[in-house]
Amino acid sequence: MQKKERSKPELLAPAGSLDKLKTAIHYGADAVYMAGQQYSLRAHATFSDDEITQAISHAHSHGVRVYITVNIFAHNRDFDRLGEYLAFLGQAGADGLIISDPGILAVAQKTVPTLPIHLSTQANVTNTESALFWQNQGVSRLNLARELGLAEIATIKNQLTAEIEIFVHGALCISYSGRCNLSLYLTGRDANRGDCAHPCRYSYKLLEEKRPDKFFPVEEDSRGTYIFNSKDLCLINRLPALVAAGVDAIKIEGRMKSLYYVAAVTRTYRAALDYISETSEINPDEAKNLPKEFMEELYKVGSRGYTDNFYEGPPQTDDMLYDGPKIQQAHAPLGVVRKAGSD
Repeated sequence: MQKKERSKPELLAPAGSLDKLKTAIHYGADAVYMAGQQYSLRAHATFSDDEITQAISHAHSHGVRVYITVNIFAHNRDFDRLGEYLAFLGQAGADGLIISDPGILAVAQKTVPTLPIHLSTQANVTNTESALFWQNQGVSRLNLARELGLAEIATIKNQLTAEIEIFVHGALCISYSGRCNLSLYLTGRDANRGDCAHPCRYSYKLLEEKRPDKFFPVEEDSRGTYIFNSKDLCLINRLPALVAAGVDAIKIEGRMKSLYYVAAVTRTYRAALDYISETSEINPDEAKNLPKEFMEELYKVGSRGYTDNFYEGPPQTDDMLYDGPKIQQAHAPLGVVRKAGSD
């Protein structure tokens, strides 16, 4: 599919199912990202080969690009059918591959050499030298680490010919992406292979080493303590500055979130990008210079509260959620409109 010319960042939305893909497209996504049943970090939000073909065809019929995640940290056994799978993705018309493992990158470049490679956030690009390294390996777009602030993002962008992509909305990991083994250690479920149990959301107690049968609550409230429990990322009020910094794509997390989440968040970021593009007097140095309706819409979507994370520096105490892991949602969708008639 031919790449569209654009003067504003690409809006990249999650597609955890065919319905969610269609919803993201309907509400203004320029591109969607999704996964097959192998090699992805979302084991429970995947597409069969037939569904991948159908999804790509539907997206392309609406002028929307499709990127496929192939971003596990691979073991030798994972390479047995990798080439065959990548060849299938190329034949199906995928517009790019999202990769973090250098071995998978090497196989992709041999198998589907014309297919663009996007570097996953799992690769932890936090500096210019790392970005240049990956660019020199033939990567055409880099999803920079969530742990970067605006100044660092702008500096890296100025040194690259490759595109840069930034997560702007969704759940946050307490660790650098790809460097957390807490789930594997506590539950045997490997976050780096798509099966995170989210132990950062658990309630924890203290244990004194000489009294193994005694557990001491660290009580922030009656529910206990949630010392690893981050609020969710929301950078909608930072979009003017990110656009001014030259960010090529903004990405929404949430392949396992609801249809309502995909619809509302995609629609709101679409409206914000269009507003910025059409409003010349916006000052990118001002944080809260967009209509308040955008933020109000995002508060209707279930979240753990919002933070701008590392945007202006290291997160502070109020960037954590201390009153439990559950997502709070003030509004509930009534249903999905399947058909509309004149009466």
